[in-house]
Amino acid sequence: MSTPRNRLRHSASSGTRRIGFLLFDGVKALDYVGPAEVFVEANQFADAYEIVLISPTGAPVHSSVGQGVAVMTSAADSPLLDTLVVPGSDVRPSVFVRPDLVEAARLLAARSRRVVSICSGAFVLAELGMLDGRSATTHWKFTAELARRYPRVDVQADRIFVRDNDIATSAGVAAGIDLALALVADDLGGDIARQVAQGLLVYLQRSGGQTQFSTPLRAVALPPGPVRVITDLIASDPAARHSVGDLARHVNVSVRHLTRLFTEETGLGPAEYAANVRFDLARAELEAGSSVSRAASGAGFASAEALRRAFVARLGVPPSDYRRRFESEASA
Repeated sequence: MSTPRNRLRHSASSGTRRIGFLLFDGVKALDYVGPAEVFVEANQFADAYEIVLISPTGAPVHSSVGQGVAVMTSAADSPLLDTLVVPGSDVRPSVFVRPDLVEAARLLAARSRRVVSICSGAFVLAELGMLDGRSATTHWKFTAELARRYPRVDVQADRIFVRDNDIATSAGVAAGIDLALALVADDLGGDIARQVAQGLLVYLQRSGGQTQFSTPLRAVALPPGPVRVITDLIASDPAARHSVGDLARHVNVSVRHLTRLFTEETGLGPAEYAANVRFDLARAELEAGSSVSRAASGAGFASAEALRRAFVARLGVPPSDYRRRFESEASA
């Protein structure tokens, strides 16, 4: 078995594609481990990929779980890459996107056929100007910040991943697996990508965007105040009407003021937030085996047809198909 340094001497002409992961202190472990495992799993079916772990200086780094990671080379000494992958971090972009990391990404991107970011790694590409005039995404926690700091980037807040020619960006953590599977499909074909997904026990292509995962998580992180009072009220009875006027009166503020506070703290207006919570409730009912009619009624939808329209708009599939997915998984 070849050592990492021996593997670095392999020529790109051998037919393998070098996938370089630019790691740094505080890197989110799953952001690079998940996609890397997709490429490694693909090697079970085709000798296609070589993984190269890189840090700006070649020194070991510590991941988000505190694990020391021995890299294979520095950015300056890295061989030519087919694909550069820039993961993200739990640390805010304003902290981890340091000049040395940006310079390392610049060096590597110039020697790569395509460039990929996972989660908040998009901020590194944006800092380099690589996303100017392009569509891109990042974890839902950071989409507003990405749009504010880099107004020339077309931020697609609800996308799991976005590919814009030779640059691809993904939402957080597990979305990097989705993007890696799409890249394998590009490189090796859909059949191999499907086998990789089966081997890793993941969907080849998930339905819907990342806002389907974000609403309850946003509520947990809210500070005390009027918005937290309203989110707790909605959580206690998601199926209730919850008009914006009623919610504003509940906390003795104007509709305009409540809408502004909600948008600042959650990225959503109060009506949109309540609709998302109702949708989450209906989806959970379907996952638990409820009929479409019962899920619609229990979550406060006017009818099963209203729930169907919501599912098709958000996830691209009707609720009956979504429910059957969980039935088939339970019987597998």
